[in-house]
Amino acid sequence: MIDTNNFGVIGGDRRQIALAESIASDGYTVYTLGFDTVDFSKGVKKVELEELAARCENIILPLPVTTDGKYLNVQYSENRILLDDQFAEYMCHKQVFGGMMGKLFLTSELWDSIDTYDYYIREEFTVRNTVPTAEGALEIAMREFPGTINGSNCLVVGFGRIGKILAWMLRGIGANVTVSARKPSDFAWIESYGYRSIKTDDICDRDQYDLIFNTVPALVFNRRTLSKARQGTILIDLASAPGGVDYEAAEKLGIQAIKALSLPGRVAPKAAGDIIKNTIYHIIEE
Repeated sequence: MIDTNNFGVIGGDRRQIALAESIASDGYTVYTLGFDTVDFSKGVKKVELEELAARCENIILPLPVTTDGKYLNVQYSENRILLDDQFAEYMCHKQVFGGMMGKLFLTSELWDSIDTYDYYIREEFTVRNTVPTAEGALEIAMREFPGTINGSNCLVVGFGRIGKILAWMLRGIGANVTVSARKPSDFAWIESYGYRSIKTDDICDRDQYDLIFNTVPALVFNRRTLSKARQGTILIDLASAPGGVDYEAAEKLGIQAIKALSLPGRVAPKAAGDIIKNTIYHIIEE
Protein backbone atom coordinates (compact mmCIF):
# COMPACT_ATOMS: atom_id res chain seq x y z
CA MET A 1 0.00 0.00 0.00
CA ILE A 2 1.37 3.39 -1.01
CA ASP A 3 1.88 5.86 1.84
CA THR A 4 2.48 9.53 1.01
CA ASN A 5 4.57 9.77 4.19
CA ASN A 6 7.06 7.23 2.84
CA PHE A 7 10.12 8.04 0.75
CA GLY A 8 12.20 5.67 -1.33
CA VAL A 9 15.91 6.33 -1.86
CA ILE A 10 17.60 4.20 -4.52
CA GLY A 11 21.37 4.22 -5.05
CA GLY A 12 23.93 6.98 -4.82
CA ASP A 13 26.87 8.01 -2.69
CA ARG A 14 27.34 9.48 0.80
CA ARG A 15 24.93 12.29 -0.07
CA GLN A 16 22.07 9.83 -0.46
CA ILE A 17 22.98 8.08 2.78
CA ALA A 18 22.78 11.41 4.60
CA LEU A 19 19.63 12.27 2.66
CA ALA A 20 17.85 9.09 3.79
CA GLU A 21 18.84 9.68 7.42
CA SER A 22 17.77 13.33 7.26
CA ILE A 23 14.33 12.52 5.82
CA ALA A 24 13.86 9.84 8.49
CA SER A 25 14.75 12.37 11.19
CA ASP A 26 11.84 14.49 9.95
CA GLY A 27 9.47 11.69 10.92
CA TYR A 28 9.04 9.94 7.58
CA THR A 29 9.67 6.27 6.91
CA VAL A 30 12.43 5.80 4.35
CA TYR A 31 12.90 2.66 2.26
CA THR A 32 16.24 2.19 0.55
CA LEU A 33 17.84 0.03 -2.13
CA GLY A 34 21.48 -0.17 -3.14
CA PHE A 35 23.07 0.34 0.28
CA ASP A 36 23.97 -3.22 1.26
CA THR A 37 27.10 -2.18 3.17
CA VAL A 38 25.51 0.73 5.05
CA ASP A 39 24.17 0.58 8.61
CA PHE A 40 21.21 2.95 8.79
CA SER A 41 19.31 4.21 11.82
CA LYS A 42 15.96 2.76 12.89
CA GLY A 43 13.83 4.94 10.60
CA VAL A 44 15.54 3.73 7.40
CA LYS A 45 14.70 0.29 6.02
CA LYS A 46 16.46 -1.76 3.36
CA VAL A 47 14.07 -3.50 0.95
CA GLU A 48 13.88 -4.88 -2.56
CA LEU A 49 12.70 -2.75 -5.48
CA GLU A 50 9.24 -4.32 -5.63
CA GLU A 51 8.47 -3.50 -1.99
CA LEU A 52 9.96 -0.01 -2.24
CA ALA A 53 7.78 0.80 -5.24
CA ALA A 54 4.72 -0.66 -3.55
CA ARG A 55 5.13 1.46 -0.44
CA CYS A 56 6.45 4.80 -1.71
CA GLU A 57 4.91 7.58 -3.76
CA ASN A 58 8.08 9.70 -3.71
CA ILE A 59 11.22 8.01 -5.03
CA ILE A 60 14.64 9.67 -5.04
CA LEU A 61 17.37 8.63 -7.46
CA PRO A 62 21.04 9.66 -7.15
CA LEU A 63 23.16 12.41 -8.67
CA PRO A 64 24.00 11.57 -11.35
CA VAL A 65 21.29 8.97 -11.85
CA THR A 66 23.59 7.01 -14.14
CA THR A 67 27.08 7.48 -15.49
CA ASP A 68 27.01 4.89 -18.27
CA GLY A 69 23.38 5.19 -19.37
CA LYS A 70 22.76 1.54 -18.55
CA TYR A 71 22.98 0.97 -14.81
CA LEU A 72 21.92 3.08 -11.84
CA ASN A 73 24.70 4.90 -10.00
CA VAL A 74 25.12 2.60 -6.99
CA GLN A 75 28.24 2.80 -4.82
CA TYR A 76 27.35 0.76 -1.74
CA SER A 77 26.23 -2.52 -3.25
CA GLU A 78 27.79 -5.14 -5.51
CA ASN A 79 24.39 -5.78 -7.09
CA ARG A 80 23.90 -3.61 -10.15
CA ILE A 81 20.49 -2.12 -10.94
CA LEU A 82 19.70 -2.25 -14.64
CA LEU A 83 17.82 0.70 -16.08
CA ASP A 84 15.32 -0.83 -18.47
CA ASP A 85 11.58 -1.06 -19.10
CA GLN A 86 11.10 -3.19 -15.99
CA PHE A 87 12.74 -0.59 -13.75
CA ALA A 88 10.69 2.16 -15.38
CA GLU A 89 7.49 0.20 -14.82
CA TYR A 90 8.12 0.27 -11.08
CA MET A 91 8.35 4.07 -11.29
CA CYS A 92 4.99 4.51 -12.99
CA HIS A 93 2.44 6.55 -11.01
CA LYS A 94 5.21 7.85 -8.72
CA GLN A 95 6.94 11.17 -8.26
CA VAL A 96 10.54 10.42 -9.23
CA PHE A 97 13.34 12.82 -8.30
CA GLY A 98 16.88 12.59 -9.59
CA GLY A 99 19.95 14.53 -10.59
CA MET A 100 21.16 14.84 -14.19
CA MET A 101 18.38 12.64 -15.54
CA GLY A 102 19.03 12.97 -19.28
CA LYS A 103 20.62 9.53 -19.79
CA LEU A 104 17.90 7.90 -17.71
CA PHE A 105 15.18 8.98 -20.12
CA LEU A 106 16.94 7.13 -22.95
CA THR A 107 16.65 3.76 -21.17
CA SER A 108 12.91 3.34 -21.68
CA GLU A 109 10.07 5.03 -23.53
CA LEU A 110 7.98 4.66 -20.36
CA TRP A 111 9.75 7.67 -18.86
CA ASP A 112 7.73 9.89 -21.19
CA SER A 113 4.67 9.21 -19.04
CA ILE A 114 6.31 9.26 -15.59
CA ASP A 115 6.36 12.35 -13.34
CA THR A 116 10.06 13.21 -13.04
CA TYR A 117 11.81 16.15 -11.41
CA ASP A 118 15.50 16.92 -11.89
CA TYR A 119 16.65 18.60 -8.68
CA TYR A 120 20.09 19.25 -10.22
CA ILE A 121 18.73 21.98 -12.53
CA ARG A 122 16.97 23.90 -9.75
CA GLU A 123 18.55 27.28 -9.03
CA GLU A 124 18.23 26.86 -5.26
CA PHE A 125 20.10 23.55 -5.45
CA THR A 126 22.88 25.00 -7.59
CA VAL A 127 23.37 28.08 -5.43
CA ARG A 128 23.41 26.18 -2.13
CA ASN A 129 25.87 23.64 -3.55
CA THR A 130 28.43 26.34 -4.27
CA VAL A 131 29.54 26.56 -0.62
CA PRO A 132 30.50 22.89 -0.13
CA THR A 133 32.04 22.90 -3.62
CA ALA A 134 34.20 25.92 -2.79
CA GLU A 135 35.16 24.48 0.60
CA GLY A 136 36.11 21.22 -1.09
CA ALA A 137 38.31 23.11 -3.55
CA LEU A 138 40.06 24.85 -0.64
CA GLU A 139 40.59 21.51 1.10
CA ILE A 140 42.31 20.14 -2.00
CA ALA A 141 44.43 23.29 -2.34
CA MET A 142 45.55 23.15 1.29
CA ARG A 143 46.46 19.49 0.96
CA GLU A 144 48.35 19.73 -2.34
CA PHE A 145 50.01 23.17 -2.16
CA PRO A 146 53.31 23.08 -0.21
CA GLY A 147 52.92 26.69 0.89
CA THR A 148 50.12 28.55 2.61
CA ILE A 149 47.04 29.82 0.81
CA ASN A 150 47.58 33.08 2.68
CA GLY A 151 49.86 35.15 0.49
CA SER A 152 49.63 32.80 -2.50
CA ASN A 153 48.71 33.97 -5.99
CA CYS A 154 45.40 32.39 -7.00
CA LEU A 155 43.46 32.54 -10.26
CA VAL A 156 39.74 31.75 -10.36
CA VAL A 157 38.62 31.11 -13.93
CA GLY A 158 34.99 32.08 -14.39
CA PHE A 159 32.79 34.38 -12.29
CA GLY A 160 29.67 32.26 -12.07
CA ARG A 161 28.09 30.96 -8.88
CA ILE A 162 31.08 28.88 -7.77
CA GLY A 163 33.62 31.46 -8.92
CA LYS A 164 31.98 34.18 -6.83
CA ILE A 165 31.94 32.14 -3.61
CA LEU A 166 35.41 30.68 -4.13
CA ALA A 167 37.05 34.06 -4.82
CA TRP A 168 35.41 35.45 -1.67
CA MET A 169 36.69 32.53 0.45
CA LEU A 170 40.21 32.75 -0.98
CA ARG A 171 40.49 36.44 -0.22
CA GLY A 172 39.10 35.77 3.25
CA ILE A 173 42.14 33.66 4.10
CA GLY A 174 44.60 36.14 2.62
CA ALA A 175 45.22 34.96 -0.94
CA ASN A 176 46.02 37.36 -3.76
CA VAL A 177 43.01 36.72 -5.97
CA THR A 178 42.68 37.23 -9.72
CA VAL A 179 39.41 36.36 -11.44
CA SER A 180 38.91 35.82 -15.16
CA ALA A 181 35.73 36.54 -17.08
CA ARG A 182 34.48 37.52 -20.52
CA LYS A 183 31.54 39.87 -19.93
CA PRO A 184 32.09 43.58 -19.18
CA SER A 185 29.49 43.39 -16.41
CA ASP A 186 31.49 40.63 -14.70
CA PHE A 187 34.65 42.74 -14.87
CA ALA A 188 32.78 45.57 -13.17
CA TRP A 189 31.74 43.28 -10.30
CA ILE A 190 35.18 41.64 -10.03
CA GLU A 191 36.88 45.01 -9.70
CA SER A 192 34.20 46.27 -7.31
CA TYR A 193 35.00 43.36 -4.98
CA GLY A 194 38.65 44.35 -5.09
CA TYR A 195 39.98 41.38 -7.06
CA ARG A 196 42.35 41.64 -9.97
CA SER A 197 40.70 40.89 -13.28
CA ILE A 198 41.83 39.30 -16.52
CA LYS A 199 40.12 38.16 -19.70
CA THR A 200 39.63 34.40 -19.81
CA ASP A 201 41.27 34.27 -23.23
CA ASP A 202 44.41 35.89 -21.76
CA ILE A 203 44.96 33.74 -18.67
CA CYS A 204 48.63 32.93 -18.04
CA ASP A 205 49.69 35.53 -20.64
CA ARG A 206 50.49 38.19 -18.05
CA ASP A 207 50.88 36.67 -14.59
CA GLN A 208 51.85 33.35 -13.05
CA TYR A 209 49.92 31.66 -10.27
CA ASP A 210 50.51 29.16 -7.51
CA LEU A 211 46.96 27.84 -7.69
CA ILE A 212 44.41 27.94 -10.51
CA PHE A 213 40.76 27.00 -9.99
CA ASN A 214 38.76 26.39 -13.15
CA THR A 215 34.96 26.64 -13.03
CA VAL A 216 34.30 26.94 -16.78
CA PRO A 217 32.89 23.74 -18.41
CA ALA A 218 34.81 24.17 -21.66
CA LEU A 219 38.35 23.36 -22.75
CA VAL A 220 39.91 26.57 -21.43
CA PHE A 221 43.20 24.90 -20.52
CA ASN A 222 44.31 23.45 -23.82
CA ARG A 223 47.95 22.71 -24.66
CA ARG A 224 48.62 26.29 -25.78
CA THR A 225 47.31 27.85 -22.58
CA LEU A 226 48.94 25.25 -20.34
CA SER A 227 52.33 25.83 -22.00
CA LYS A 228 52.25 29.41 -20.66
CA ALA A 229 51.80 28.32 -17.03
CA ARG A 230 54.90 27.63 -14.98
CA GLN A 231 55.87 24.15 -13.88
CA GLY A 232 54.66 23.40 -10.38
CA THR A 233 51.38 25.25 -10.79
CA ILE A 234 48.45 23.35 -9.25
CA LEU A 235 45.32 23.40 -11.39
CA ILE A 236 42.06 22.32 -9.73
CA ASP A 237 39.31 21.66 -12.25
CA LEU A 238 35.84 22.17 -10.74
CA ALA A 239 33.98 22.22 -14.06
CA SER A 240 31.36 19.60 -14.75
CA ALA A 241 32.21 16.76 -17.17
CA PRO A 242 34.07 16.69 -19.48
CA GLY A 243 35.90 19.42 -17.57
CA GLY A 244 38.07 22.25 -18.81
CA VAL A 245 41.58 20.78 -18.90
CA ASP A 246 43.68 18.80 -21.35
CA TYR A 247 45.01 16.45 -18.68
CA GLU A 248 47.45 14.66 -20.95
CA ALA A 249 49.07 17.95 -21.93
CA ALA A 250 49.15 19.14 -18.32
CA GLU A 251 51.06 16.02 -17.24
CA LYS A 252 53.62 16.41 -20.01
CA LEU A 253 54.13 20.09 -19.12
CA GLY A 254 54.65 19.39 -15.42
CA ILE A 255 51.41 20.96 -14.23
CA GLN A 256 49.50 19.12 -11.53
CA ALA A 257 45.91 19.03 -12.74
CA ILE A 258 43.28 17.68 -10.36
CA LYS A 259 39.81 16.70 -11.52
CA ALA A 260 37.52 17.68 -8.63
CA LEU A 261 33.99 16.50 -9.43
CA SER A 262 31.09 15.94 -6.99
CA LEU A 263 32.90 17.71 -4.17
CA PRO A 264 29.79 18.26 -2.00
CA GLY A 265 29.25 14.52 -1.73
CA ARG A 266 32.91 13.91 -0.89
CA VAL A 267 33.67 16.68 1.58
CA ALA A 268 30.28 17.60 3.09
CA PRO A 269 27.84 14.72 2.53
CA LYS A 270 25.50 15.74 5.36
CA ALA A 271 25.16 19.30 4.06
CA ALA A 272 24.83 18.00 0.49
CA GLY A 273 22.13 15.55 1.56
CA ASP A 274 20.18 18.30 3.30
CA ILE A 275 20.41 20.47 0.17
CA ILE A 276 18.89 17.68 -1.93
CA LYS A 277 16.21 17.02 0.69
CA ASN A 278 15.12 20.63 1.02
CA THR A 279 15.06 21.08 -2.75
CA ILE A 280 12.78 18.03 -3.09
CA TYR A 281 10.55 19.25 -0.26
CA HIS A 282 10.15 22.56 -2.09
CA ILE A 283 9.30 20.79 -5.36
CA ILE A 284 6.63 18.76 -3.56
CA GLU A 285 5.22 21.89 -1.91
CA GLU A 286 4.96 23.60 -5.29
